[in-house]
Amino acid sequence: MKKFNIRKVLDGLTAVSSSSSATAQPGTRENDVIQETLQSEHFQLCKTVRHGFPHQPSSMAFDPVQKILAVGTQSGALRLFGRAGVECYCQHESGAAVIQLQFLINEGALVSALADDSIHLWNLRQKLPAILHSLKFNRERITYCHLPFQSKWLYIGTERGNIHIVNVESFTLSGYVIMWNKAIELSTKTHPGPVVHISDNPMDEGKLLIGFECGIVVLWDLKSKKADYRYNYDEAIHSVAWHHEGKQFVCSHSDGTLTTWNVRAPAKPAQTITPHGKQPKDGKKPEPCKPILKVEYKTTRAGDPFMVLSGGLSYDTVGRRACLTVMHGKSTAVLEMDYPIVDFLTLCETPYPNDFQEPYAVVVLLEKDLVVIDLGQIGYPIFENPYPLTIHESPVTCCEYFADCPAELIPALYSVGSRQKRQGYSKKEWPISGGNWGQGTQSYPEIIITGHADGSIKFWDASALMLQVLYKLKTAKVFERARGKEEKPSTDIVEEDPFAIQTLSWCPESRMLCVAGVSAHVIIYRFSKQEVTTEVVQLLEVRMQCELSDVDSPDPGGDQTPTLPTPGASSSPQENEAPTHPSTGSNSTDGPRDNIPCLQVRSSPLKQSPGYQVELVIQLVWVSGEPPQQITSLAVNSSYGLVVFGNSSGLAVVDYLQKTLLLNMGTTELYSPSDPYPRQPRSPRKARQPSADIPTVTSCMSSLSNLYTESVKKLRFSHFTLCDSNDGSNASEDRCKSPTSGTPSPCNSDDEPKQQNFIERVKSKSRRFSKTVANDFARMSWKISSPTEQKTDMDAKDNSFSRSRSSSVTSIDRESREAISSFHFCESFPRKTENLLSPSLLVGTTQGSVLVVALSLPPSGDQRLQQPVSISSCGTLVRLKGGVLTMALLDATGALLPPPYEPWYDPNASDEEKEKSRRRRPASPPSSQEGQDSQYAVVCSEKQAKVVALPSQADIYKHNITESSFVLRADVVQMAGASCIACFCANGHIMTLSLPSLRPLLDVNYLPLTDMRIARTFCFSNLGQALYLTSPTEIQRITYSQETCDNLQEMLSELFTPVETPEAPNRGFFKGLFGGGAQSLDREDLFGEMAAGKASRSLAQHIPGPGGMEGMKGAASGVVGELARARIALDERGQKLGELEERTAAMMASADSFSKHAHDMMLKYKDKKWYQL
Repeated sequence: MKKFNIRKVLDGLTAVSSSSSATAQPGTRENDVIQETLQSEHFQLCKTVRHGFPHQPSSMAFDPVQKILAVGTQSGALRLFGRAGVECYCQHESGAAVIQLQFLINEGALVSALADDSIHLWNLRQKLPAILHSLKFNRERITYCHLPFQSKWLYIGTERGNIHIVNVESFTLSGYVIMWNKAIELSTKTHPGPVVHISDNPMDEGKLLIGFECGIVVLWDLKSKKADYRYNYDEAIHSVAWHHEGKQFVCSHSDGTLTTWNVRAPAKPAQTITPHGKQPKDGKKPEPCKPILKVEYKTTRAGDPFMVLSGGLSYDTVGRRACLTVMHGKSTAVLEMDYPIVDFLTLCETPYPNDFQEPYAVVVLLEKDLVVIDLGQIGYPIFENPYPLTIHESPVTCCEYFADCPAELIPALYSVGSRQKRQGYSKKEWPISGGNWGQGTQSYPEIIITGHADGSIKFWDASALMLQVLYKLKTAKVFERARGKEEKPSTDIVEEDPFAIQTLSWCPESRMLCVAGVSAHVIIYRFSKQEVTTEVVQLLEVRMQCELSDVDSPDPGGDQTPTLPTPGASSSPQENEAPTHPSTGSNSTDGPRDNIPCLQVRSSPLKQSPGYQVELVIQLVWVSGEPPQQITSLAVNSSYGLVVFGNSSGLAVVDYLQKTLLLNMGTTELYSPSDPYPRQPRSPRKARQPSADIPTVTSCMSSLSNLYTESVKKLRFSHFTLCDSNDGSNASEDRCKSPTSGTPSPCNSDDEPKQQNFIERVKSKSRRFSKTVANDFARMSWKISSPTEQKTDMDAKDNSFSRSRSSSVTSIDRESREAISSFHFCESFPRKTENLLSPSLLVGTTQGSVLVVALSLPPSGDQRLQQPVSISSCGTLVRLKGGVLTMALLDATGALLPPPYEPWYDPNASDEEKEKSRRRRPASPPSSQEGQDSQYAVVCSEKQAKVVALPSQADIYKHNITESSFVLRADVVQMAGASCIACFCANGHIMTLSLPSLRPLLDVNYLPLTDMRIARTFCFSNLGQALYLTSPTEIQRITYSQETCDNLQEMLSELFTPVETPEAPNRGFFKGLFGGGAQSLDREDLFGEMAAGKASRSLAQHIPGPGGMEGMKGAASGVVGELARARIALDERGQKLGELEERTAAMMASADSFSKHAHDMMLKYKDKKWYQL
């Protein structure tokens, strides 16, 4: 294995990375270089699978033989579903909405029609479907398509009322066209409108039923090229459905009526009904209802037919949810849906339209759900959906991805989650059952955790490119719920979704879970297999004040030393206790709110099912009229029994074993007086600003990592200022003190009437967070891409090492205050002078500092529960440009050192079982000789990555990741037996850097940041896996591993499986004798080029599919190629039969000739004696 050259620039890197390649710091010795195994050939970026409900669905189709469902969306996406675990995602390049889908039934092909007037043929016989042909109409808009079963001719209706016919094999237009003016009566003076329906008579393929929007229906004879019958109705038509015998059809109309017509009686409908209309007593016409958007008419052998329809409700049902109506005999069932209906399909036993349909289920596509109804059971129960379509059940607010988890985790989560399943589902198997699973070789456990706006957390099994929900945790159960608007507490930070999950920290080995919500609350959970009832939920309230003592900027070398709280003690009397009852702080209308949490913990006993159970609730309280700041970072460590969280006010360390607060400190007080990076006095008012309206945000991280918006922060800051000034100078001095400093800070004052008016305005506006999130996210996206903003960021980078200690309480001051951005628990060397490993905490800030906090833990067992944990700050370890995103430790060989953890044990088990499963934390052994470094700290920020040797704290490697953009997400991950840094930048680049040398290994311009959702949910995991929320309802998984890309074809599921097409229905003896039954039609004679001629070239343009030769080969082996091959085989067989017949005839002629000659010879020699011969 050769040692790498750290100055070598890899081929193919972009200018962004190549211009900022990794450099070794002076003093790095050659023999200290660690041999690395990861090379650029180990990396390749590609999408793997997409999970979740198709965003904004628009159309649907079903193959009744292959049992495959296709869903099209408004963004041009195609999602194909088979059995559980069989999913596929495709995308039309144009991005136009999919208006209709048509399967070539049992052919492994699909036709899609788009809103940009193009049609496409997809080959589904390959694992990644590809387009074989496309046809783009130039002069007419497509409104409806129809492909008869086992036909290669596709009917296309247009907005002008014409019908064109396309050969699906060659994707060329036929010269046969049905013009609207020939279809309708010549006496009709008005245009009939667009074509809204096309279908052939089930019993006669030569008769085509055409529905026009205005209410005219025409039965067209394809052979004679004229209309047989015309059916007129006053109301617009939305859909048409045939009876399988071809003698009747049903139309749905815009006034909520259904008309049934006999084919041979066009004068008036045989029956007119209004399913949801009130019938007047005097026999008058019922009141009009909402339009019936779709109707399907399905027959059964043994009973009454089914009529299924959507829409048609009475106009007086205001606010009623969308309904699907099932009419069967004399019974009518109205099934309410949770969302508006996009489309529905009735699943039947036969694909033949001229046979009894025997419907067994209805697939209903809703705007945000997919429901399948069982028609065979009383009450029409729904099937249990096996697809992961509930990701968006509540909006996703955060996401984490864990690959290569402990093997026993998924069974444990599944066992507790299986008890949460709903009852009352249909007992039958899921009817969409086509396709086969992939045969992947990678089989490591993968878990995805999603946090949601309603406070729920879902655990998903993501192994083997599948997704299945394992367990759902509802964090809102811990709190009291306001029953009405008048009962809503006035202490809420947000009006909507006060329980929304903001960030989470999970230890897979110990199964400890810690979540932080938008209402400044933290909940710690333990995993247990036993049910318990918690009489009183343990509560700890924390008062985190703002750093207003920064006003007196001391000299960097001055005498003012930040005083640290004594170990185990709190900064204020309220913080040392763990109150188990709601706080009784000041919440009167006379003065500002103080010591009040945003949410009220429930006081009644809490029944906790097996799974995650509450250990401790931590709430930040209001401080002197100012609401608590949102939590920006969070970490839990099971080995130490500690939880740490931070925000723009500072950080707090909580001992969840003793239920006590150990440390509550402002960020500035973590800095040591001998800090090599002193804080320089600087007023943020002098900072450069791109304009007067947009304040400069010092760190990109502070604006992107928060779910809260800048505007809400400004409202809060102004609110705080006014409340303080309104309360008087003495009180404000007391409130403005820092938790650990005695220096008061002055507060601004203003005219009292103005204050009161402004306070009332701010109070009302500050509760509108949820409604302004979308606008502010859009504004943030603009700021990311704005060249002015980038220029300002680059201009300010020289000043990024100085942090404000200004007395200003304006919004600019609050924005520039240093916040905590990341944590990392580890066993390391807190100080330069130490050679012994000890428990430590690395703290990263939004201004690029990495601070070290030393932890002194008592021995395990009873002493750990009785003796206090002592904490001491050790100053700054390293400084970087931009906010710190992630930190990790490597050992002397470059291997990743995971944080220490305690193996899982059931907290509700007996003491003996606990002791069996628990391991005592070993004492830290001496692992560093004098003068030698035995660890490397890896730190990645929004701009840079650095590797620092420990305990010497010397920078050995540095890499400038980006200058013009900034990193949104960075993770230290393991891959191919080594570790690396994976980064996702706001400009769309995904990069990986080797460790410890920070060599660029991968740089791909993958996905420019167009949505804040991507920034909030993008995450990397081990073994080259990553994911992000590509829409509000879908998760996109990608891989940056070459090995996974190579094996992707094997891992993907197969959509098409060889299945015999069911036999056609038997015509019967009498129908065959007297000419009944289905009439076939040779469409080739009508629509082929010989009979119909060529179509106008300007009408449509043929575009070969991007599938290329491979797609064409796939088509030759399947799709419509099967039909062509069958026809060729028949021709060859006929030719051979003809040749055989000719040869037989020749042989017969030869035999006749031989017989004649033999007869002549016989006559010639008949009477002669032998001696006369």
